[in-house]
Amino acid sequence: MLHQLANINTFIFDVDGVLTNGEVLVTENGEQLRQFNIKDGYALQLAVKKGYHVAVISGAKSAGVEKRLIGLGIKDIFLGVSDKISVFRKLMQQYKLIPESLVYVGDDIPDLQVMKLVALPVCPKDAVDEIKEVSLYISPKKGGEGVARDIIEKVMKVQDKWFDESPSAHDGTSI
Repeated sequence: MLHQLANINTFIFDVDGVLTNGEVLVTENGEQLRQFNIKDGYALQLAVKKGYHVAVISGAKSAGVEKRLIGLGIKDIFLGVSDKISVFRKLMQQYKLIPESLVYVGDDIPDLQVMKLVALPVCPKDAVDEIKEVSLYISPKKGGEGVARDIIEKVMKVQDKWFDESPSAHDGTSI
């Protein structure tokens, strides 16, 4: 797998079950709340800062999710998507991406077709069996518990881009 990491320049993530633990807290007024991992946030903003293309394709549709991702510097955010393969193909065309440069991190059946088209399909350790079967790397982390940090750190370390001379404590949150 190490040789594949050297060619990666794009990370694409699902949200629920990958960047979150897949649980949704529903408030009395119907708002759906998700919890993100702060270490994933650091890695995502660092990847953007270092010039990697980071995108999110998710069936989830939430203003809070969108705000979090924008705060991390992610520009290509596609929420409420029912046909992930179409969005993926548009991204490939728009940025002239090649499969050998792509990581896709997913955890469930809606991610399956896209995962079959990238060089490095990745999943958290609590992904469904069908996703584990197509993944070339199964993170030791569960969804929402650092799986994004895990794969981003591995890629950036192989490419000698992990350490930042002036690291930012800002992770897209505001006080």
